[in-house]
Amino acid sequence: MTPIRKTAMIAGVLYLMTFIFSIPVKFGLWKEVLDNNNFILGSGSGSGVLMGALFEIITALANIGTAVVLYKVARRTSERLALGYVTSRVMEAAVMFVGVLSILTVWTLRTEVSGAVGADSASLLTTGHALIAIHDWTFLIGPGLFPAINALCIGAVMYRARLLPRWIPTLGLVGAPLLLASMVGTLFGAFDQVSGPSAALSFCIALWELSFGLWMTFKGFKETATDNSAG
Repeated sequence: MTPIRKTAMIAGVLYLMTFIFSIPVKFGLWKEVLDNNNFILGSGSGSGVLMGALFEIITALANIGTAVVLYKVARRTSERLALGYVTSRVMEAAVMFVGVLSILTVWTLRTEVSGAVGADSASLLTTGHALIAIHDWTFLIGPGLFPAINALCIGAVMYRARLLPRWIPTLGLVGAPLLLASMVGTLFGAFDQVSGPSAALSFCIALWELSFGLWMTFKGFKETATDNSAG
């Protein structure tokens, strides 16, 4: 296996990992803690919280990994876009870590401050709502902003360098402004982040990331990328 093929495969696997490990968290493992207002007081099941935290950490590290692996390839086309991509990926991971910490704090309060009544109960509820609100904002800014920046940076590199069929980076370049529109719409209350309009506006960027990951994993870059670009 040539160095450039190895680079593409590693980057592709990391991209696919961000898909595999992120989906169960928001729509399954953390559903109870996010939707149950009394979770912090002991209501409902917390069995998925720690597993969800682990999955989210893996997703964040995989995000960083994609930037590290692709940096040298991207730098050959544009130093600025390569640095922008790395910075955006790291910032996305940092926001995700903040969200994980807020959920784990709710979990800690639930497990260590049990049986609270009266004023203590009300205080815990207020704290829990604040921590969930922090998570909700990280969920908007993380998946709502940074994937668009990522797509603009690495998508532009892939389009210009012709390392992939051009329809793949085109999906990213078209999907990026649509995702930003979705984030702005959610920010100003036009619709919820998990809603039909949001899903429609986010579809293109999701398809770009999935196509990007699959193509790099199973096909690799075109021969225009030399071994030196992955050295």
